[in-house]
Amino acid sequence: MSPMVRRALTLGLFGGIAGIHVSLVGIVNTFQTRDLIADIVTIGSVIPMLIAIMVGWLAGRAPRHAAELAAPTALGAGAVAGAVTGTILALLAILVDSVSLTWILVNARPQLATILQFEQGPVVGSVLLIAGGAALGAAGAVLHILPGAIARSIAMAGIITIIVALMEPFIGAVLRNVELRAIEGFLYDSGGLTLPGFILVFALIGAGVYGWATRGDRARARVEAMPPDRRRAAKIAVYLATIGILLILPQIVGQRLSEVIGTVGIYVLLGLGLNIVVGFAGLLDLGYVAFFAVGAYTTAILTSPASPVFTPELPFWGALPFVILAAALIGLAVGAPVLRLRGDYLAIVTLGFGEIAREIFKSAWAQPVTGGAQGILSIPEPIPFSRDPQSIYYPILFFCILAAIAATTLASSRVGRAWNAMREDESVAEATGVNTIKYKLLAFGLGAAFGCLGGAFFGAKIGVVFPDSFNILVSINALALIILGGMGNIAGVVLGAFVLVGLPELLREFAEYRLLIYGVVLVVMMLLRPEGLLPSRSRRAELHEVKDEDDDDMYADEVGEETGRPVVTA
Repeated sequence: MSPMVRRALTLGLFGGIAGIHVSLVGIVNTFQTRDLIADIVTIGSVIPMLIAIMVGWLAGRAPRHAAELAAPTALGAGAVAGAVTGTILALLAILVDSVSLTWILVNARPQLATILQFEQGPVVGSVLLIAGGAALGAAGAVLHILPGAIARSIAMAGIITIIVALMEPFIGAVLRNVELRAIEGFLYDSGGLTLPGFILVFALIGAGVYGWATRGDRARARVEAMPPDRRRAAKIAVYLATIGILLILPQIVGQRLSEVIGTVGIYVLLGLGLNIVVGFAGLLDLGYVAFFAVGAYTTAILTSPASPVFTPELPFWGALPFVILAAALIGLAVGAPVLRLRGDYLAIVTLGFGEIAREIFKSAWAQPVTGGAQGILSIPEPIPFSRDPQSIYYPILFFCILAAIAATTLASSRVGRAWNAMREDESVAEATGVNTIKYKLLAFGLGAAFGCLGGAFFGAKIGVVFPDSFNILVSINALALIILGGMGNIAGVVLGAFVLVGLPELLREFAEYRLLIYGVVLVVMMLLRPEGLLPSRSRRAELHEVKDEDDDDMYADEVGEETGRPVVTA
């Protein structure tokens, strides 16, 4: 058996296992309630198809350090992998339909077999699964044969079109709010995209991605060739237009979406603060939730009439400077003991600090101040704004913009260059005269100050704080969104917050599978795009440079083994 066939069979086997998993945990059944194309294709039936396409794409990719595969070879490998995946799913459907497994696998019901077999019965359905898997696997392999720009545009158009179909309740509401019911009627029907709407969305997204892939460099070059004054004026115009859209956004999207955007804004503040510590200074902090909790609890103690002991009942804006100062001091207190630690050791210690903070807030020892497990109630609104999502959105937006400007200014300043030197190599930075102690403490203090703003608005937004709201998942979310969005890039932090926080909030009907999908997205991103969705230029250059060096070294090792002579690389 040739290596290519063995590889295709192995990938098909893994694809079949993945298909069994998503079927038996209930994802296929749950997503069956939502249409991709109204009354034609459901999201649930598309999920096995996506798995077949993915394994076909992997099978059709040339092995590392090998020449590009010939088109027939790539198509054949993709078809074999997809057919194996389809065969395994066909066997699963027959097993579920013929044997009662619900006593141990609650989702292994005849309904699952019906979905997998496209409601065509076991014989025809199995043939469709195997033949369809082969065809879809070959379609995935075609993406390696097509030019890169076309392949990327097709892939992105497919992913975004599925998201647009899932967003029907929200996009439809937005279109109704702006009196575009005709467009809503053209795009959506019965909870999914209409066939013309699907074709239009797919074509527009694909054309946009293709246009940017083929002409984006020319557009960037044209912008860079503009006179400085004209370029500055264009940037200001873009910024003003963006701010104008953001100001009217709550009235456009409505109450429910404003609530989601407010939550995203709080995580943007957290992400911008953590980006200083991790993205700029290179200090891996897994206990960032401690600063978030300090901001929320300090706001509650200073403003709430229900504060257990100390009740100054300051207004929100009067308490905010004290909150920032307290969080900055806590940041310095956390940073001071860990100045000598790096990498994994720093991560473990900061993780411990985060858990210590949560346990302190809920302990009986601190109950006279923090309220213990009962928390603190009756946190006042940030007057003149209310807790209404369309009102509190504005102060959150203001501080997000302020934090973004501050982070951008710091990144391009002498402080930012010192942080960058520390992140690259702390020993070399110290040897060249960078005071690493000072800049580490500054990173922790500023990161804590930004994070406490998120905690302050979190408390004001919901009116109560409880210690269980500040678990390790908050730190993981904040860290994941800056890695997914693009470490060291402000726009990447915002995009990461919308992807990891906004989308799960919008799809609460599928909340049972949130962490599973969340994990899959992170794994796929780290494998296919480790620099993030919108990485900074330096981060992208660093990762690709390391990859190229690794490739050269491995190639040299292989040549040395073949020739029996050592090969020296520069």
